[in-house]
Amino acid sequence: MQIFRLVLALVLSGVVAYLIGSVNFAIIVTRIFTHEDIRKYGSGNAGMTNVLRTLGKGPAALVTIGDFCKGVLAVLISYLLLRTVGGTEPPFYTNYVVAVMVLLGHCFPVFYGFRGGKGILVSAGVILVLNPLILLALLAIFLVVVIASRIVSLASITVAVAYPILTLIFGLVGQDPYLLWDVLVALCVGGAVVWMHRANIRRLIDGTEHKFGQKKS
Repeated sequence: MQIFRLVLALVLSGVVAYLIGSVNFAIIVTRIFTHEDIRKYGSGNAGMTNVLRTLGKGPAALVTIGDFCKGVLAVLISYLLLRTVGGTEPPFYTNYVVAVMVLLGHCFPVFYGFRGGKGILVSAGVILVLNPLILLALLAIFLVVVIASRIVSLASITVAVAYPILTLIFGLVGQDPYLLWDVLVALCVGGAVVWMHRANIRRLIDGTEHKFGQKKS
């Protein structure tokens, strides 16, 4: 009976995390301000950067808060489900289920034809709950790359690559008993974010990627 409750709680956590991830704030905020779909404008991506370029700082700030909080909320709800439905403290692998499912929901939202964002902000929300120190390190890297290059996509790709590396370093220093699993999941999350930026990578190679503050011709 206890095993059944645990499995049920994990399944519910995964489903809820995916549905939370599927609530795309870039699409919602843009529809509130313009009654249009953000995916029709700019890069066509349903993410904060495209909202910033298209609508400005105010709407972009709302998207940032919303997408970031999705990751935090997904983890907290999963803990609640494990304690109530599962009748136990959340096992370590709960974090892996939630991280993967909320990211999938954000990138492939069921509510919006499976065309969503690229996963940076929602992943940051999950990392905040799981390991705030790693998030601080990633934020520092992100800011350095953005300031140096003025290319948000390059900074996003850089932190996606850095995430599993930092997870390994922090885990070794802290003697993490689940280090292998933590690194594998970080590789999955970071790899998914890099994959979602594949079009940006092509533009970076071609030298045509948009820079922050650059006016379009």
